[in-house]
Amino acid sequence: MTIGEKIAKFRVERGISQEQLAELTEVSRQSVSKWEKGRALPQLDKLSKLCELFGVSADEFLSEKPPLADKGEVQKNKYFGTDGFRGEAGVGLTSMHAYQVGRFLGWYFSQRGVAGKRGERARIVIGKDTRLSSYMLEYAVAAGITSSGADAHMLHVTTTPSVSYVTRVDGFDCGIMITASHNPFCDNGIKVINRHGEKLDDETTALIEAYLDGDLGALGVSGKDLPLADGERIGRIIDHVAGRNRYVGYLISLASHSYKHLRVGLDCANGAAWSIAGAVFRALGAEITVVGDEPNGLNINRACGSTHIDRLCRLVKEKKLDVGFAFDGDCDRCLAVDENGNVVDGDGILYLLARRLKARDMLKGDTVVDTVMSNSGLDMALASCGIKCEHTAVGDRFVWERMQEKDYSLGGEASGHIILKKYATTGDGLLTAIMVAEELCDTKRTLSVLTAGLELYPQLTKNLRVKDKDAVMGDAGVKAALSEVEALIGGKGRALLRKSGTEPLIRIMIESESEEACAAYADRIARAIEEGGHTLG
Repeated sequence: MTIGEKIAKFRVERGISQEQLAELTEVSRQSVSKWEKGRALPQLDKLSKLCELFGVSADEFLSEKPPLADKGEVQKNKYFGTDGFRGEAGVGLTSMHAYQVGRFLGWYFSQRGVAGKRGERARIVIGKDTRLSSYMLEYAVAAGITSSGADAHMLHVTTTPSVSYVTRVDGFDCGIMITASHNPFCDNGIKVINRHGEKLDDETTALIEAYLDGDLGALGVSGKDLPLADGERIGRIIDHVAGRNRYVGYLISLASHSYKHLRVGLDCANGAAWSIAGAVFRALGAEITVVGDEPNGLNINRACGSTHIDRLCRLVKEKKLDVGFAFDGDCDRCLAVDENGNVVDGDGILYLLARRLKARDMLKGDTVVDTVMSNSGLDMALASCGIKCEHTAVGDRFVWERMQEKDYSLGGEASGHIILKKYATTGDGLLTAIMVAEELCDTKRTLSVLTAGLELYPQLTKNLRVKDKDAVMGDAGVKAALSEVEALIGGKGRALLRKSGTEPLIRIMIESESEEACAAYADRIARAIEEGGHTLG
C-alpha cells in the first residue's frame, strides 16, 4: 500500500475531509489530493504532522505493509460496538448473551475485589429503559451476576447518565444500562460503565468477548465455564431505587434559579426519562407540558423524542412555550426548541454553553471538543468569540477521552450528546436542559437570541443500510465518488463518509452552499454504494 493510499485510508476512517486535512496540515486541498493520488509526497514536516493527526508511526506510513488497525477508533469487536453490545432483541442480543455478560462481570469483579479491596462482595448496579425486552435482559444480567457471587442492585427504569452517576457516587464496581438509546423498541443493548462512571475500557471489553465466545484460556480459567457461586457465596438482588432518587436530587441542586416564570415543553421519547424529566422541572417550579411520557414497551422513540423532534416544535409554537427539550430513549442526548419552534441541535447548545462558560472563566483552554460531524459554522461562530474547537472521531466516548486528556470543560456532538466535565462523566440530557434553562434565566433572553450568532451551513446526513460497512469504506468506486464530490464542493463545504458504531449503517454527511446541493451530492455517493451491491433491501 502506497503512502498516498494510507493517507486516504486513515483520513476516511476518521471522517476527515480533504479540506479539513489541508487546514490541519497547513497545505492546499490540491496538495492533499496529489498525495492521495500518488502524484506527490508530503514533506518530512508534513509527514510528522500526519503521523500525529492519525496516531501512527512514521514506520507505518513508510512500510509497504498494510496499515495497522485504526487507533482513533475502538478496536473492532464481534459483539460490542462504540456504545455497548447492541442488536435486535432475541436475535442478535439474547437473554443468554445478557446472562453471560452478567456471569463474566460478577466473576471478574469478585476476583478483583470491591473497588480494588479483596475479600468484599462485588456490587454491580443495573438500570434499564422502557423497551419490552429490557425487563427480560435485566433479569438475565442479574441472574448472571448473582450466580457468579456478586450482588446486583436494581435501579429499575432510569437514564444512562443516572447509572453513570450512581456507579461513581455510590462506589459500585461497575454499572450496567439495558438500552438501545435512540433505536426502535425491537433493538436493545447492554452498556457497561466502569466505577468512574465512564464507558468500559477496551481491554475488559475484549475479555467479555472472549467469554462470550467460550475462550476461557484468555481469562486464565481452566475447565468448561466460570465457577458458579454456591451456599452463602451466591449473590443477592437488591432494590436500589434510592440511588435514582439521589440522582434526581443532584440535578435539582445544580439549578440556581426558580423556573416559575418559565414555560417548558418536554418530550421524553416514551423512554427512560418519562418519570424523571417532569419531576425535575416541576420541582424547579417550571410550568411544564410533557409528551412522550406514556411508555408501553413498544413505543420508545416512535414518532417522538430527539430523533423525531417535529412534534415538540409544533407543541412549543401552539402552546406559546419559552423552550422545549427533547430526549432520546436513554436520555443521554438533548436537543432544544426555541420559542419560535426552531430546532437548536447539539451544535447550537455547544455554542450557547461555550459562551456561558467562557463568560464565567470556566472554559478550560478556551476550547470546546466536538466531532468531525459538527457543522463548520460552529467553528466559525466560536472563533469569533475567541473559542477554539478540537475535533474527534464520532462518538461521545472519543469526545470524553479528549476532554480527559487535556482537561477541557465542555464537549459534545451535534446529535445532542453534551458533556459538562464539572458535573458528569457522560452525556446527560437532563443536565444539558438545566444548563440551557439556567442561561435563559441568567440573561433573561430567549433561546433564539442566545443562538443568533451561530450560522450553520446547510447540512444533510443520509443513512444507508449495508451488508458490510468495511467493504463500503474500501470500495474503489465509492472512494472515487467521494473524491469527486469533495472536488465539486471545493472549499465551500465538505463531504464525510463514516460507519455507524451501533447499526449496519453507512452515514453520508454533506455540507454545502444549499440544501439542493447537499441532496445532489449525497445521492451521488449513495448511488456508488448501491451500484457496488452493498445495500440491504
